Amino acid sequence: MKKIAIVLCVLVLATSLFAQGAKEASGYKIYLITMDQQDQHWVNVDKGAQKAATEIGGITYKWLAPDVKDDAKQIESINNAVAGGADAILLAANGLNAVTGALKEAQSAGVTIVYVDSAANFPAVQTLATDNTAAGATAGKELLKALKASGVNSGKIGIIAVTSATASTVAREEGFRKAFAGAGFDLLETQYSNGDAPLAKDMSANFITQGVVGLFGSNEGSTVGVGNAIAEAGKKVIGVGFDKSDMILSLIKNGHLLCTMAQNPDVMGYEGMKSAVKALKGEPVGAAYFDTGVSVLTKANL
Repeated sequence: MKKIAIVLCVLVLATSLFAQGAKEASGYKIYLITMDQQDQHWVNVDKGAQKAATEIGGITYKWLAPDVKDDAKQIESINNAVAGGADAILLAANGLNAVTGALKEAQSAGVTIVYVDSAANFPAVQTLATDNTAAGATAGKELLKALKASGVNSGKIGIIAVTSATASTVAREEGFRKAFAGAGFDLLETQYSNGDAPLAKDMSANFITQGVVGLFGSNEGSTVGVGNAIAEAGKKVIGVGFDKSDMILSLIKNGHLLCTMAQNPDVMGYEGMKSAVKALKGEPVGAAYFDTGVSVLTKANL
């Protein structure tokens, strides 16, 4: 009888462990929703999230994002993730307020929200991003230093940004403008390209015809547009930008851009995934804001 009882206990324990193991193996469903799938920046966020998901194990992961920056399409992506049974969403919000209704519904459905790169005006367990105001100020200081070094102490400066509602790039512009405060330069009205490189190039070319001495692109597409316009114009206009891509690095190497503020998108995705899993397990995720850092890339340090 004792032997039978022991066997039964072992069977019960084994069944319990198997059930627990099966539950853990099924894991969590976690979606990454970025502004679009165009920029190399988002590709690298995805790579970081994938790496963390693989290391953690048992996670069903999917990168779901619009083909272009579009509020309605991003809302559709959020809704599709919720309908797909998402436990958590890593989100780079296209605008501060456009997706808040969809996020409210997601939260009501029990979905955990973590922001990567750009937050919306809605609570989340953590935001992992560049200190965009500080990085924008660094971009401004680099341009100002280069202008003064070339003997230019006044003139017009053009800015190409994404939209007036994208929190990350708005902060970069604010920092950039502060760097020029009282420096004797005229910063023109910002032009918004929605991150589209060809449109940013046309806008930059228009600035160049107005006689600007410097240009700033606040994201990958805008920076590519700035660099290509300077290359085509063949004039002594100094361009600085944001993000790191093969095209941007090529423009720097060829002297069409002075520098770019290189973020760490892989860190955003990697640490964002880890924070999402911690939150789902009920573990502390740390500070509400996680600064993922930035580096200044120039021709000298490529």
